[in-house]
Amino acid sequence: VFTAAIGGASGDERRDNITIHRLRPLLRVGNAPILPGLLTALRGFDVIHLHYPFFGGEITTLAARLSHTPLVITYHQDVLLHGLMAVIERTLRLTAGRLTLRAAARLLFTSRDYGNASYVRPLLRGREGQIGELPNGVDTTAFTPGPTDAELRSQHQLSAEDHVALLVAGLDRAHYFKGVEVFLRALAQLPPEIKGVIVGDGDLRASYQATAATLGLSDRVRFAGRVSDADLPRYYRLADVTVLPSVTMGEAFGLVLVESLASARPVIATNLPGVRTVVSQDRDGLLVEPNDPAALAQALNQILTDGERSQTMGQAGRAKVESLYDWPQIGARLEAIYQQVLSEAKRTTPAYARGQR
Repeated sequence: VFTAAIGGASGDERRDNITIHRLRPLLRVGNAPILPGLLTALRGFDVIHLHYPFFGGEITTLAARLSHTPLVITYHQDVLLHGLMAVIERTLRLTAGRLTLRAAARLLFTSRDYGNASYVRPLLRGREGQIGELPNGVDTTAFTPGPTDAELRSQHQLSAEDHVALLVAGLDRAHYFKGVEVFLRALAQLPPEIKGVIVGDGDLRASYQATAATLGLSDRVRFAGRVSDADLPRYYRLADVTVLPSVTMGEAFGLVLVESLASARPVIATNLPGVRTVVSQDRDGLLVEPNDPAALAQALNQILTDGERSQTMGQAGRAKVESLYDWPQIGARLEAIYQQVLSEAKRTTPAYARGQR
């Protein structure tokens, strides 16, 4: 794995039998690192897999082309900006971005639903055979069903009668689309025994806390802050339902939904491309329209006031995750994609180029 050295020294790290190479950026454009070192570092591989989009990712495409190495791209989500930044993003997307996406031997979306709705879809005309689907996975040994976490209930001053709606999200400007205010306004329409727990942190946290206070929710919403990977499964088990009220296509999948379902907790999400593919309506969760606090409140009330239905939904969700989203299955599907791409490359790559690897 090659990535940028962010907030630390460059160098190599070995973790879970994976070597992570942290390269020092030549410069940064916003949060995007420019890594010309990839041009030499990516030599000698059978397949190069780029996670995209980010400004500077085009260097990986150039490295793949120079080394005659097949390129697989996972396209994670559309980047939705405003003002001048939106103009710059669109210009780059229609030029360097277009060349990058069309250079891929396989272009993967986390769902075909999102891929069909994405603003990059028109750039891929004539490349339908290279488009594929590979969802994000979850560790089903870490996110498991279980009783509510009594220690966490005590820590967050939740009584046995309280029902807990969980939101896990970045509370920074980059994740403005998570719909935190929609969640808060929905809670304000519900009885006081329905509590909200928000896991995450960022520069918008104080603003959200102020909104909660304005809505009279200071004693009903717990801002847990950032929690460790080890503690996150405990929060899903603390919850009765997990909510993902995102409002734009900046949300493409919703890993928190899969983590919640793996924990046998039902979910409520917005009816957005990609996100809606994770939820089986009325079976393991509910879908509501974006930016509709009243609809979200109604969905929360439906699940939280019917314990039997909630339990049945949670069990169905766990079964679905085991069959569709368990990491070993996702890994096997990705390996099959690599093998297919390699087979295609052997038929098209010049013999002199194959001899370099």
